[in-house]
Parts: sequence; structure tokens; C-alpha cells
Amino acid sequence: MNETVLSVLIFAALALAAIGAVKRIGLWRQGRGDATSMSVGELIASLAKVPRRYGVDLHHVVARDRYMANTHVATGGGFVAAALLMVVVYGFGIDSAWLGVLLLLASGAMFAGALFVRRRRLDPPARLSRGPWMRLPKSLLVFSASLFVMSLSLVLPEGVGGMISGGILGLVLVAGIAWGLLEMIVGMTGGGSRITGPMKHAFAGALHLAFHRRPGRFSTRDSAGIRDSALLPLDLSNPEAPLGVGKPADFNWRQLLGFDACVQCGRCEAVCPAFAAGQPLNPKKLIQDMVVGMAGGSDAAYAGSPYPGDEPKRAPGQHGGGPQQAIVGISPHARPAGQAASSGPIQIKAAPGAAGKPADADKLIHEFTVLVEPETLWACTTCRACVEECPMMIEHVDAIVDMRRHMTLEQGATPGKGVEVLDNLIATDNPGGFALEARLHWAADLDLPRIAEVQAAREAARDPRPVEALLWLGDGAFDMRNQRTLRAFVQVLRAARVDFAILGAEERDSGDVARRLGDEATFQSLATRNIATLSKYRFARIITCDPHSFHVLGREYVAFGGDYLVNHHTSYMNELLAAGRLSLDATRLATLGSVTWHDPCYLGRYNGEFEAPRTLLAALGLEVREMQRAGFRSRCCGGGGGAPVTDIPGKQRIPDMRMGDVRETGAEVVAVGCPQCTAMLEGVVAPAGEAEPQVLDLAELMARALVLEASTQGLAASTTQPTDAEVAA
Repeated sequence: MNETVLSVLIFAALALAAIGAVKRIGLWRQGRGDATSMSVGELIASLAKVPRRYGVDLHHVVARDRYMANTHVATGGGFVAAALLMVVVYGFGIDSAWLGVLLLLASGAMFAGALFVRRRRLDPPARLSRGPWMRLPKSLLVFSASLFVMSLSLVLPEGVGGMISGGILGLVLVAGIAWGLLEMIVGMTGGGSRITGPMKHAFAGALHLAFHRRPGRFSTRDSAGIRDSALLPLDLSNPEAPLGVGKPADFNWRQLLGFDACVQCGRCEAVCPAFAAGQPLNPKKLIQDMVVGMAGGSDAAYAGSPYPGDEPKRAPGQHGGGPQQAIVGISPHARPAGQAASSGPIQIKAAPGAAGKPADADKLIHEFTVLVEPETLWACTTCRACVEECPMMIEHVDAIVDMRRHMTLEQGATPGKGVEVLDNLIATDNPGGFALEARLHWAADLDLPRIAEVQAAREAARDPRPVEALLWLGDGAFDMRNQRTLRAFVQVLRAARVDFAILGAEERDSGDVARRLGDEATFQSLATRNIATLSKYRFARIITCDPHSFHVLGREYVAFGGDYLVNHHTSYMNELLAAGRLSLDATRLATLGSVTWHDPCYLGRYNGEFEAPRTLLAALGLEVREMQRAGFRSRCCGGGGGAPVTDIPGKQRIPDMRMGDVRETGAEVVAVGCPQCTAMLEGVVAPAGEAEPQVLDLAELMARALVLEASTQGLAASTTQPTDAEVAA
């Protein structure tokens, strides 16, 4: 009798889950579709990739927290196995002692894992969401324990087994299993409603792996996954396409699916530099807000850390929205109302009444101003620390930039000095508003070869050789501090006898800051014109001291026809050193003391280059002291994503926190490889009584240690760096 009840419960739960799945998928399909529809074969092929993507690509991220990785394997793996066996044994009535043993093992493993989940929830870290998540360990324990005891009836003698599965004990066990089924199977999809349980991430997460917007992030049997980190372009040629994302339904359906996969573990929150600085951004809360907007409602049920700040408006319950309602409304930074897109309060209304009854769809439940405050989106430095740590592989930065695009292109709502920067880029092709010829004022004494002149001379001599390296100066060339870095790098290139050249006044801004501020139109204009310029010349590769230019030229110009081999100067110097083209005398740096390396976000997390700078430091004979947050977990300097010009206030500054990381190592020098990092870290004022570590680019360290041949001393003489005393004077 009880086994019959259990069989009915299993199929009822599966039916409710299927109904809920259809409705949940309907929520995702509110988003924009792909350019082409997916065939049945492609659908099946995508689903077939899930096991590998989970076991290889996703699990290595989960495994960074070994405690939870092992717990997840036991709990999740045990549940999947137990659920399948339960359907076979109790759903279809296939009675087998062997199946009973397997069911015992699966439910036992699940119970063991659930014990560790329970232990974690007794004193959970601040980053973990509470609320429904606090009941999950109980549900897991009750379900697995009930199923384990119920399964004993399959392996014990018939008389004993009947005592377990029958009578009151059997009813209690069926009730425990029913509780678990509601939590874990029905709770994955909502059972036909928009309300879901903590296990929602399992359903949405599996499909997110199958239909991820960036398939390049996943490995195959033949190759490892790449750091697919280039922003996806807007189709500016289609007048019907929205410019960015103004409402949840403007997101691609794959993005909505990704938001729903969030497990609220808070790993993104724990590494976000803006959150740590007290700026009004919490990437976990932002993703949950997007889920609220997709389904409709308010954020009152959110049980995690709110956005930082003391303002009452940031408390849960103060924001809401719907799939067709504005995310940020009209920003306070928007252009005058007559020019801006109209948007009123976000109204949450009751659902229509049942058939035959009066509808109360017009009954106003609550009225909100916005789903997300604009300052939340502008606080992001686009460092991708959140994306790197996310075990569900959600793309937070893509979503933020998509919403920035709407505010910038549709509303003209860029805050701070962002408007001035974008106006300068439009008028002068650089963010500072300088004449392009001024990019080379610092190099008047260096006689840097222009590629146009070099190529013309070679063509006249019928010399087909391309230039070995095109040096992309970047907009750091307008900054006096970064000019020292460029002079040092030129000295290194000449010491290695590199055949290099520059574009000179033909070089425009790469477009990085415009794109991160949401001005896709200006970015695409700069990109297409730079590509047209580069297409006129022959060169083997591009090298640059700017990781942002390195990323944009190497990763993001490809979508517009610009496919180049691009090297950051640290990797190129490492290549020159390995080839024996540079000679170093490490004793020249002996007085510097120990050094720590700060990984630039756009070099490391964006492009996976962590080893070249460290190899150079080792070759220089310096004592390297790694910061606690280094490599892929390096803390951002606060200079990316247009953050210095949007200037969203917080309780402290991000570069101050990073220099605090440096001081903890006791290093006398922090080595950098980015003009943004140099500017941000050198702008930090040391606490009273403490010495501030010296900030030096790796090119400057290399130039100091160079051993020059007699034939190159003349070339290098004009590029010699001023001493610290000369700079101070």
C-alpha cells in the first residue's frame, strides 16, 4: 500500500516538475532569440555536452573550495543516482536486491553529504544567502534518511522488509520522501508557479551549461577552453534591435537562463572590489534582481547581503520590476527629459482572476521606482573577478555592460566625467581631448620609426619584409608617468635589435573605455577606422604596454575583421629573453629590495597571462613575495571599466585596498604592467608613519638591468630613464 502511494507521489512530482519546467522555460523565452533557430540535432548535441562541461570545466571552479566540492559530489551525485533508481524501483515497480543495494549506497552518500551541508549552514559565511537555503539541509537529510530506511525493505528478508515499508513507519517514510520530492524535484522549477526552491539552480544550471552564450569557455576532447572574454558586439545596422538592455526582456534568452542558474553562493560577492570598497554593487544581488525582473515582482524575498550603503532605498523590498518594465528607469544623469526615453514608475499588479470571475489585473499591489539603481551598474570595474569565481559560469560583466549601453546610447546617462571622455573620443579620437600628434611629444629625442615611412622605404628598395613589431603606444602616451614606461620599453626593444615601428599620429584610441562605458557606437567607429589604418601596413605582430589595448586589439577587433597577433610587453620581453636577444645584470637591481607582482585584470583574468611577468622577475634575480590575492584571484586596482571617470563613491578606495595587499607582503616594490594600474597605485597615500612601496613597470626594471653591447649603447643612450632623484627634482 505505502509503496503504491510512493509510486503515485513520484509520478505526481515528476508531472508537476515538468509543468513547472515548461513555464520556467517560458520565462527565459521572453528574452531575445538567437539570429538563427536551433535544429533538433543541435539541441540534442548541446544537451550531450553537459556531462563533460560539468565534470571538467565547471567542477574545477567548484573544486577551489574543496569542502564544498566534495560535499556537492556526495550530495548532488547521490541525489541524481537515488532519484533515477527510485523511479525505476518504486515508480515502475522493478523489485531487485541489486537495485536495492545501489539505492542504499546512493541515498547513504547523499545523507553523508547532507550532514556536511548542515554543518556549513550552522554558521554560514556572510556571503551565503539565508532564507529558504537554511531549510535545504533539513530537506536533504529527511529525504535521504527516509529513502535509505525505505530501501532496506528491498535487501532485508521479506518479513522484516514488510515491517519497514508497511504500516505507520512506512507512512512516515513516505511523508519524508514526499517532503524531499517537493523540495528537490518540484522546487527545481516551481511546480507550475513562478516560485521556486533552492534547487532551482540544478535545473537551470544544467541547461545553462548546454546553452551557454559563450561556448568558447568550455574545453573539448581535443583542446582546452579559452578565456572567451571579449564583449559581444551590438548590431548597430538593425534599426529594430534595442541598443543595449533597458528591460529584462531585452536580454538574450541564454542570459536569462544564466541568471536563473545562480546558486547564491556569494563567491562573486566575496571577490568583488566594488563591494569590498562599500560601493553600491553586489554582483550576487544584481543577478537576483535580474531574476526578479524576469519573473515579475519585488526583491523582498532576497535573503543575502544587500548592496552596500546606508541608504534605506538599498534595503530588500524597495525595488521591483517585470520583464517589460524598465530596469533603471530614468537615470539622474540622463539628458533632459524631452530628449530621453519616457519611463514611469514600475507597477506590480495582481494576476488576472480565474475564468468567470472578475479580473483584478488592474489592482495595484506596489509601485517601485526602479529594479536596480543606476549607481550599481556604474560601480563595476569590469575586472571579471565575479565571472572567474562563479561556479555556474554566469557572465555578470556582459549583463552590466549591456545595461550600460542602454543608459549611454538611449538616455545619454553616463555619470561623472564619462560624458566628457566620450565627447573627447568622438571629437579627437582619444579620451583626453589631445591632438593626435601630441601622442609623440615625449619621444621627440628618440627618432621613433613611423611604419608608413619604413614601409615606403622598403617598397622603394623592393624589400618585402614586414616590420617585426608594431608598437601600439596607447593613450598612456599622453601621461607623463607612463611616458617613462614607454621610454624604458623602447630601450629594451633597441637593446634586443627589434625591427619595430609606430603608427604615430595615425594611432587612435583602441576604444576600450568607450565600450566599457556603454558607447558601442563610438567603439565600433574607432575599431573600424583603426582596422582600416592597420590594413595599410605589413607587420608580424602588435606589441603594447597597455593590457586594455592588448585585449581589445587581440580579442575584440576580430569581430570587425581585425585579426592580429598581439603581445603584451611582458610576454614579448620574456620571448626576447628566452631567445637570447637580451642580456641582464641582476646586480643592478640589488638595492631595490623585494618585489611583489600585481596582476592586471585585462592581462590575467581576461587573457590568462600569469607566468611571463613572473618569469621576468625571476630572471632579474629579485625576491618575489606574492600577495594573498594574486593570479586569477588578483584584486583589481580600480582603474578599469571607466570607474575612474564615473567615480561612484564608497567607504574606501579600491586602489587603497590593493596597496594594503602590497604592504602585507612587506615588499619594497610593486611591479606592474599596466598604465591604469600605475596611475591608480601611485595615487595612494601611505598611512602616517609607513613607507609607500615604489611602483615600477616591468619595462623599467628590465631597462635598469640591461647589459648593452657597444653597438647599441648609442641607440639606448637617449632612452635612458631618469633616476628617482631626478624625477623628484
